[in-house]
Amino acid sequence: MQGGPAAASAVDELAAALRGGSRPALARAVTLVESTRPDHRAEAERLIEKVLPFTGGATRIGITGPPGAGKSTFIERFGLDGIGRGHRIAVLVVDPGSKRGGGAILGDKTRMTELARAPAAFIRPSSAGAQAGGVARRTREAILVCAAAGDELQGIKRGIIELADLILVNKADGELLDHAMRSAAEYANAVHLIRPAHAEWQVAVRAVSALTGDGIDAVWEDVARFRAALEASGAWTRRRAEQAQAALWAEIGDGLLDRFRAAPAIAERLAKIEREVAAGKRTPASAARHLLAAFLGEKTQEP
Repeated sequence: MQGGPAAASAVDELAAALRGGSRPALARAVTLVESTRPDHRAEAERLIEKVLPFTGGATRIGITGPPGAGKSTFIERFGLDGIGRGHRIAVLVVDPGSKRGGGAILGDKTRMTELARAPAAFIRPSSAGAQAGGVARRTREAILVCAAAGDELQGIKRGIIELADLILVNKADGELLDHAMRSAAEYANAVHLIRPAHAEWQVAVRAVSALTGDGIDAVWEDVARFRAALEASGAWTRRRAEQAQAALWAEIGDGLLDRFRAAPAIAERLAKIEREVAAGKRTPASAARHLLAAFLGEKTQEP
């Protein structure tokens, strides 16, 4: 899509197809919002503005855990169970993309083959790249276009135990059943020592088996109870508003950093100053002050 009236018309058509639940349109929309091209960014923002009024109904669930915990197996089982309940499912698999690990570890659709084939499911892998926290820069926008397409759930990775609203101990089957039950009991004791993030909700701990499906029904019930509790107190709306404000400041920070690095006054100094800081010849604070002054066009003295 290019700029101008033609681009506006194309965005209108994409928004309409997206609202109609078209999976190809959803794939194109996610590709558009993840693009870094300036013309694509303008079109993505126009698309988000058009679909934003239709994005309030979805439930967003963040899923994280250590390697080998069975995250992909659980997501598939949980998603298929949700489809059986009449939901439409979008799974946005965001991985750290670490240099050491060689990239995404959850992004392979072959780990969720049955869910990937389901007409009511949409799976999209992406890497967080340099972004901190395991969430890609455009994850929020991708969630919004998924919500506009009618999806009830977005599965994205999330942070540490203190941020969890529900803790699941997977692989509660076979020889690992007793170990999983003990682990669940230990987590249940631990969460009572942590101040709840929401006064309306005590973090629940469940042992589940993505292999056999045991406990999956209870997880869906927990999700429903969590949303109902927060909606009743108004915390759900406040949380969404806080998330939007956080996204605003994150976008400002990312945008400023992009412009900072691209500025000619910075580009001609940055490599040299980075070497000086790395070699201990200059403090990070002094270097930052110098670069910020150069970026803002202020006079500064070289040390």
